[in-house]
Amino acid sequence: MRNRETRVRGIAARAGGWSARHRWAAVGIWVLFVVLATGLGSAAGRVDVKDSDQMGGETHTAARIVEDAGIDEPAGETVLIQAKSGAVKATDAEFRAAVDAVVTAVEGTGEVTGVTSPYDAKTISQDGRSALVQFDMRGEADTAGERVEPVLKAVEGVQKEHESLRIEEIGGASMMKTFDDAFGDDFKKAEYSAVPVALGILLVAFGALVAALVPVALAITAIIATMGLMGLVSHLQPMSETANSVMLLVGLAVGVDYCLFYLRREREERAAGRDAQTALRIAAATSGRAIVVSGVTVCVAMAGMLFTGIAEFEAMGLASLMVVAVAMVGSVTVLPALLSLLGERVEKGRLPFLRRRRRRPSGSAGEGSRFWTAVLKRVLAKPLLAAAVAVGALLAVAAPALGMKTQNLTLDQEFGDALPIVQTYNRVNEAFPGGSDPAEVVVKADDINAPEVRAALADFRERAIGSGASRGPVDITVHDQQNVALVYVPLVGGSDQDKAGESLDKLRDDVRPATLGKVAGVEAPITGQVAGNKDFNDQLVGSVLPVFAFVVVFAFLLMLLSFRSLTVALTSIVLNLLSVGAAYGILVAVFQHGWGASLVGAEGVGAIITWLPLFLFVILFGLSMDYHVFVVSRIREARLRGRSTRDAIQHGVVTTAGVVTSAAVIMVAVFAIFGTLSMQSMKQMGVGLAAAVLIDATIIRGVLLPAVMSLLGERNWYLPKWLHRLPDLTHDESPEAIASPERGGEGERGERGERVGV
Repeated sequence: MRNRETRVRGIAARAGGWSARHRWAAVGIWVLFVVLATGLGSAAGRVDVKDSDQMGGETHTAARIVEDAGIDEPAGETVLIQAKSGAVKATDAEFRAAVDAVVTAVEGTGEVTGVTSPYDAKTISQDGRSALVQFDMRGEADTAGERVEPVLKAVEGVQKEHESLRIEEIGGASMMKTFDDAFGDDFKKAEYSAVPVALGILLVAFGALVAALVPVALAITAIIATMGLMGLVSHLQPMSETANSVMLLVGLAVGVDYCLFYLRREREERAAGRDAQTALRIAAATSGRAIVVSGVTVCVAMAGMLFTGIAEFEAMGLASLMVVAVAMVGSVTVLPALLSLLGERVEKGRLPFLRRRRRRPSGSAGEGSRFWTAVLKRVLAKPLLAAAVAVGALLAVAAPALGMKTQNLTLDQEFGDALPIVQTYNRVNEAFPGGSDPAEVVVKADDINAPEVRAALADFRERAIGSGASRGPVDITVHDQQNVALVYVPLVGGSDQDKAGESLDKLRDDVRPATLGKVAGVEAPITGQVAGNKDFNDQLVGSVLPVFAFVVVFAFLLMLLSFRSLTVALTSIVLNLLSVGAAYGILVAVFQHGWGASLVGAEGVGAIITWLPLFLFVILFGLSMDYHVFVVSRIREARLRGRSTRDAIQHGVVTTAGVVTSAAVIMVAVFAIFGTLSMQSMKQMGVGLAAAVLIDATIIRGVLLPAVMSLLGERNWYLPKWLHRLPDLTHDESPEAIASPERGGEGERGERGERVGV
């Protein structure tokens, strides 16, 4: 008997069988793994991505020079003093009194250093209506936001005494505090609300509290374990808070999905009359295998981020890859052990207002969703028309993506005018173009005080203004001991990224070569927000093709090996690309063109944040494989059991409709939470992910996939003879063979004989 049971092939089937037989050991090993990962990760601590590693190009070089020199740049703050009418000028006594009051007030806090008057630094606007008092916060720049409140209150006190003037503070520390106060809890609320939302949907899907808690519990433990692993791995690949948030999103989505697939199949088999042990064996060999194929595919997609060369992307990719791998392992090991332990108790805690649906045995007439049965009936009756309509609709939705404009969003684009500090930012940039975000030239020389270096610095200052790249003032701070000079150049164009970019190009391509570039041994990389955006964009654009190629090629190979069908592999890639294209189109329509932008609070953005298209491609290409692998696996399983391709398609789509719908609703709900955040970049990510999952679970899997497979017929299982030597990773067993292991060799021959075209 034992020899005959070992005939079941596949990692998922064997893992599920072992866990069901050694259920306490499986649960104990999982708990030990989570505890050890968490404990070791906490002990090791997490290393976060350094500023010098965030960007590439000149921005990275500049950060490295400053870091190596041990220069701690303080958080700079600026107080704008501006006349509310043209009648008051900076030369008037009232204006001067306000400037003196600001200087005295901020110095009196004891939190600032290096306060400069606009009359000494010549930071007075051309129209004479505005002036800037500038100073630095004491202490480390990273924590300056925690100490800036007394300074802000001091400036507010001066404002109350001079109502005819506008007196406002802006800078790194004040923006840090404002955003932390306004949006710091935004992410936490979104992350905390995601779990209750998923649990609520699962309660409706299963109608029982215990059945709903199992997927959520496994997803949460997978996330906790991954947080610990992130701490360990961060010593090789630094992590970040963004990577942590993305990991939580992806972990909750795939963790719940995988358990949902497994649990629904086990319940379905039990409803069909199988005993508990047999139902678990079938779920392990079918849904378990689909989970492994899907999980590996998602991991490969996430690994694509490692090819960007951008530290933040590498952190997000590695964190997402790890949580998917942990969730996948948990789903095929500890989940069957838990189901074996719970038995009928998985139905405990039934909700009284949800009637328990009476299930028909799998394969009976009228099985599955009535809605999707009706849809499939029409799709399979006229598959060519259904495919044409679905493709046409997806292409129409994707069309706006052809005019996609990407850029790093400015402060007003990211947060709108809701925050007073954003209005201050706009006023400073209007009065002093580029003053709030100057370019920074990091000059390193063997001797920074050498006559030729000093002359080159002075020449650079003059030419920067003379070339039209800046209107000044150009400030130079020399660090004698480190032989480094920092040159701050306000760029003409200010918050207008295109115009500021042109000014940056003049500095890099014209001014620098003609001045500092002529001195031997001098390095002069130019950094700053505008330069950082440009370098980031250039690096991102350069990584698009390698990432796309890696993800598509490896996903294709995995599908080919897993299904032993060239046709299935090709159609999988095409359908996923259509889904991603449609998501891009929705993003551009809403956030760039403003169609329906008011519904999501995205008026006036006018662009897609630079990092989002590549990020969405990787995430969506991975997550959409969840549904695709699950549905196609069920179709293939039905085909191997002797059904015609048409019947197998209908059986596969209809019987998986419930679980795919439940999984999609959870994903859409979780991602939509991020679409409600105030930051436009997070809103774009949430809307893009939610829209793509919705399209993928409805139009793609419910209409286009069955229509295309129906048109292809037996060609769905086509594999050229020259590819027969590829490794066979299908591990196909019919449920009958699994349910009746005593049939031994006869069952195996029958199962192999049903392999049509594979």
